[in-house]
Order: sequence, then C-alpha cells, then structure tokens
Amino acid sequence: MLETSGRLLKLLSLLQARRDWPGGTLAERLDVSPRTVRRDVDRLRELGYPVRATKGPDGGYRLDAGADLPPLLFDDEQAVAVAVALQAPPLAGTGEASLRALATIRQVMPARLRSRIDALQATAVARAGDERREVDGDVLLAVGAAVRAREVLRFDYEGGSGSETAARAGELGPPRRAEPHHLVTWGGRWYLVAYDLERDDWRTFRVDRMGPRTPTGPRFTPRELPAPDVATYVADRFARPPAPVRGVAVLEASAEDVAHWVGDDGTVEALDVGRCRVTAGSWSWGGLAAWLAMFEVPFRVEGPAELEAATAAMSARLRAAVEEDLQETA
Repeated sequence: MLETSGRLLKLLSLLQARRDWPGGTLAERLDVSPRTVRRDVDRLRELGYPVRATKGPDGGYRLDAGADLPPLLFDDEQAVAVAVALQAPPLAGTGEASLRALATIRQVMPARLRSRIDALQATAVARAGDERREVDGDVLLAVGAAVRAREVLRFDYEGGSGSETAARAGELGPPRRAEPHHLVTWGGRWYLVAYDLERDDWRTFRVDRMGPRTPTGPRFTPRELPAPDVATYVADRFARPPAPVRGVAVLEASAEDVAHWVGDDGTVEALDVGRCRVTAGSWSWGGLAAWLAMFEVPFRVEGPAELEAATAAMSARLRAAVEEDLQETA
C-alpha cells in the first residue's frame, strides 16, 4: 500500500487526468478503502486543491478550477512536453514569460528529466525580413475572449512598421470592426482570422499590431470560413505563388552555408566538402543569375539553357561596366 504522501500525489495525478472519478474507482486504483479516499480528498482541499464531490449512484470527485493556482503535478512525459514547448518563445509570442516559466519548471525537475531537456537546446532563427515583436499578453487574452464569446471585436490597427503603436487609441481614427473566428500562429507571429465588417471580406490581422477597444460589439452567428478548415485558409493566405522560372547550378560552397538562403520551394544537395547543387526559382532568368552570383563563389549553371544565356549576358554587362571605368580612368 502506498504511503500517505505518495498516495496523495497519485490521487492528485488521477484527478488531473480525468474530469470525473467515481469514489469506488479511485479506491481501487489506490488500493485503499473509500473512507481513506475521502480523508485524502480532505487533505488535498486543505492544501488548496478545489476537489468537489459529485452526485451519482456511488458518488465521485472532480478537480475544479480555483481562485489560486495550486502546485501542479506532471508525469514525466507531460513535464518534458511542456518544457520543450516553452523553448519556442517566438511561436508563443511571449518570449520573456516563456523563458521564466521554463526556468521555473526546470528548477524543480528531477535530474533524469533535466538532462533530457538540456539535451534539446533549440534556437529559433528569424527569416530574412522578419520583424519579431512580442505580443502583449492582455491583448492576446482580449482577442481570444472575443473569439470564444463570438462577439464583434473593435480594435485599433497599426497598419505598418512605421506607424505609432495601436495602443495609443484616438490617434488612428475610428476602430476597425471584425467578427473574430480563430487565433493562429504562422511564421513566429500570432494572427487573428476574422471577417472584416468594413471590407465585407475575410482578413488576417497581426495581433501584435492590434489594440482592442472595450466594450466589444454584439454577439454574432459565425460565418462559414471560405476553406475546409482554418489551417487550410491560413496556408493558402500566406502561400507564395510559384516562381515563374527555375534553374539548377553547382556552387563552390558548402550546402550548410547555402541552405540558409534557399526558400521553401528550393533544394540544396551536398556533393562533397565545399560544393553543392542548388535548385531554385526566381521572378526572371536574370534575377536567378544575379541570385547565384550573390554568393560570391564560383558556380556552374547546369540548366536550363535560358539560365545559361542570362548568366552569360549578366557576365558581359559586368565586364563592360568594369572596362568602361578603366577606360575613363586611363
């Protein structure tokens, strides 16, 4: 039979794992009498856990939400999953809070779990041109509450990176109005998928540029999303059109150095140390040739013929530009 402290921890773990537990089932799981279960439940209540008795043929128990957050109990897999998730603060948009939470969890982890977490050190790398911005927790909660309540959201919206913050209400004109549908993350940012009432169309709004106003508007009946699901809608919304031209070249550079600059629609194949084959697309053959030259390493075009011609033409223009400068200074 479990000692009292160990039994309390197991009882708490069971209560957290399922909404309702019959008293007899808990007694069987813990290998104790129903009376002992009742005493242990009273001990958990004294520790601040809001365990409520439920009605039924045998009676039962439920762990409710309380006014305060009591100590939580995770099994090994849950603890590792939470810690791993917290190592991606750009996804959550609340980097500082995520790192503090990770430090708190790691501090109380047993050594066997801490070593597993330390073995996975993830670094989020921003894409070229990305503007990483923290999302205010209160803003995120306000937007999420409007989504859940199906209430029209009134908000100021910062239209660009050079605008003043949307929190300075009154400087950005009348508030936007939209029917919030879903909160999603994409490319390290939070977005709101909503039906824009002014533009009479579906839109995505960056949450870090939103300044919700209170009170919210009236409740609404959700519209049908113009996609099978929200994931498909967002993927289609942000999908880039396919490049009109594609070519292949071998670069005298390591695949690791080149891969960082190749988009999702390109591939890099390591041939040997310091050499790789790149398949990439661009808006024009000249643009693709210029992109290959950007690496400032020798390269050889494998095809198609249009890329070979564009590379030769670019080479001739560059040579002519240098020769003209030399003649002028001679």
